[in-house]
Amino acid sequence: MTKQYRVTLLPGDGIGPEIIAVAVDVLNSVGKQCDIGFEFNTALIGGSAIDDTGEPLPQETLDTCSQSDAILLAAIGGYKWDNLPRKQRPETGLLGLRAGLGLFANLRPATILPQLIDASTLKREVVEGVDIMVVRELTGGIYFGQPKGIFATETGEKRGVNTMAYTEAEINRIVKLGFETAQKRRGKLCSVDKANVLDVSQMWRDRVMAMAADYPNVELSHLYVDNAAMQLVRAPKQFDTIVTGNLFGDILSDAAAMLTGSIGMLPSASLSADGPGVYEPVHGSAPDIAGQDKANPLAQVLSAAMMLRYGLNESSAATKIEQAVTRVLDAGYRTGDIMSEGMTAVGCQGMGEALLQVLEN
Repeated sequence: MTKQYRVTLLPGDGIGPEIIAVAVDVLNSVGKQCDIGFEFNTALIGGSAIDDTGEPLPQETLDTCSQSDAILLAAIGGYKWDNLPRKQRPETGLLGLRAGLGLFANLRPATILPQLIDASTLKREVVEGVDIMVVRELTGGIYFGQPKGIFATETGEKRGVNTMAYTEAEINRIVKLGFETAQKRRGKLCSVDKANVLDVSQMWRDRVMAMAADYPNVELSHLYVDNAAMQLVRAPKQFDTIVTGNLFGDILSDAAAMLTGSIGMLPSASLSADGPGVYEPVHGSAPDIAGQDKANPLAQVLSAAMMLRYGLNESSAATKIEQAVTRVLDAGYRTGDIMSEGMTAVGCQGMGEALLQVLEN
C-alpha cells in the first residue's frame, strides 16, 4: 500500500520557486520507485507573503505547516524588502516559523564531496575528507532574548539592546540531541561556547559537562567560539559533531559550509520535539540570478533527502536521491557556482533533468 505524506512547500523568494520545482520533480520520481505518495500544499512566506498579505508569515501558512508531516522551504528575502521595519521583514517570518513550530534544533551537515574538493578555497589536503555536523540551538539565545530593541536613554542618546539568555531546559534538549547525533556518527562531540566571558556560556558548559556522564561512548571537548572559528579553517577534519547556541551556530555553520566549496551544495534540517520539521538549503535567495535558470538546485534536492530521512523515516528513498546527486556530479554536470574546467555547464532546469535521468534509468 502506498504511503502518503503531506508536505508543505514554501518556495519563498528569489531563486526559491526554481529550485523547489526541481526538488518536487525529484521527490515524485523517487516516490514512484519507493511506493511513496506526496500531497503537496504551497504556502507563502517571506517577501512573497509580504507582497500578497502584508505579513512575512501569514497565520494561514503557519496553520498549513502545523498540519503537515514535513515542510520543504527554499529561500526568503531580497533587496526589495531590506528597508522595511524589522517586524515586517522576510527574516521575521522565518523566525516566526521556527518559534511557531517549536523548531529548537538545526542540523547543518558540511560534507565535502570528492568531485568538488577543488572547488574549495582551501588546500586539498586540508579539506579532503571533511564531514562535520553542526547542531545549532534555534529558538533561544540572543535572537529571542528579552529585552531587545532600540531605546532612548535619559540623555536622549539611542541605545541598542539584545539579550543572550538560555534556560537549563533549553540547553539540556539541544545538548542531548548533540550527544545523540555524535553517537550516530563518529562518537566525537565538540561543545562551543564563550564561557571565559559570558555567564550564559558558563551555564551552557556546566550543563554539557553534567550531561556527559550519560554518554560515556562519546568523546567530549570544549572550544571557545573564536578558537572554534580558527580551527574550522586551520584543521577542519578534527571535528565530527559540533553543538552550540543560536548566534555561534549561525556563524560557524556558514563557515563550515564554505569548506565544501559552495554554500549552494548544502542542506539543513530544523527539528521540533514532536511536530513537523523544516528542511531547507543553507544558501540565500540570490535575487541577482532569480529567474535566469542559473541557480544550483542540489542543496534543495539534498534538503528533500534530509526530509525523507529525518522527517519521514524513508531512508531508502533518501539514499536514492543522494546517490543520484553523486552520479550526476560524477558525470561532470555543474552549475555556475561549482563549475570547473572540463565539466558540462547546466542551469537549474538542466541539473534537474540530469537528476531525473539518473533516477529513472
